[in-house]
Amino acid sequence: QVQLVESGGGLVQPGGSLRLSCAASGSIINIYAMGWYRQAPGKQRELVAGITSGGSTNYADSVEGRFTISRDNAKNTVYLQINSLKPEDTAVYYCNADVSYWRGSSRRRNDYWGQGTQVTVAS
Repeated sequence: QVQLVESGGGLVQPGGSLRLSCAASGSIINIYAMGWYRQAPGKQRELVAGITSGGSTNYADSVEGRFTISRDNAKNTVYLQINSLKPEDTAVYYCNADVSYWRGSSRRRNDYWGQGTQVTVAS
């Protein structure tokens, strides 16, 4: 199986920055697209940023120019650099990965989520 573990959340003042990390581990063969989502209280989970295995990226309009997604394929890790934070960025941030892995001698593919990391923007 595969596990995704996020880190880097916290409390930050408006205008501040954070860097989130999400490391995948397990019997991984390949990681395809990876992404960051967020869910604020009372709202649906939304895509913040995505990155393909080749490095192509896409962003939600609300974060374009402030957030940067990147990945280190050798470390099976995806990052989210968050700058110019606003109170409306407050949410639980989740990473997601499309992963192929070994289950015994069988090759499987599944979509995995991390446990989430809280980002709170307040003065």
